[in-house]
Amino acid sequence: MSSSHTDTALTSHTEVTDGEGHKPGRIVVGVDGSACSIDALRWASTQAELTGATIDPVMSWDYPISSGLDFAGYDVDWAATAGTAIRTALALAFGSEAAIVGRVVRGRPADVLIAESAGADLLVVGSRGHGAMAGFLLGSVSERVVAHAQCPVVVVRHTETAQPHHRSARSADQPGTNERTLAAATQ
Repeated sequence: MSSSHTDTALTSHTEVTDGEGHKPGRIVVGVDGSACSIDALRWASTQAELTGATIDPVMSWDYPISSGLDFAGYDVDWAATAGTAIRTALALAFGSEAAIVGRVVRGRPADVLIAESAGADLLVVGSRGHGAMAGFLLGSVSERVVAHAQCPVVVVRHTETAQPHHRSARSADQPGTNERTLAAATQ
């Protein structure tokens, strides 16, 4: 099934340059709300600070498929639910005052992230998410994107000792640089 890019009203894109006309790198981050994806957001933010890149958090959604039931007819706004989930994940990763803007795209997670990798400098995903096989070392989405992405992929493994840090990073929609130092990023 191919992904259908139906971005919600979560974002409006503006061209960002470094003052000399060069676009900064773009780091796409796969977000599903799991602890691994929160860690992936934080890792990508630190990488963005080090490289001057922007982060582009993406969450996918699609109608659930289960035993032939037709979920499309239910009175549920799946895109809005995903929008709430990505905003919650961003707040958990960076604090409620963060200026990072996420996007919601309709499609299966691996398909959406592989498509998004075409224009990215780096794709960052958590090692496992909310799927039925959450106990495995590498989830099915991360395994597929590692095999098929069109850019380098970083798979971030969740550790229980990871310290939350509430920092702001540069999103693709937010021009300017972050003034925080690497020392602050690793605290």
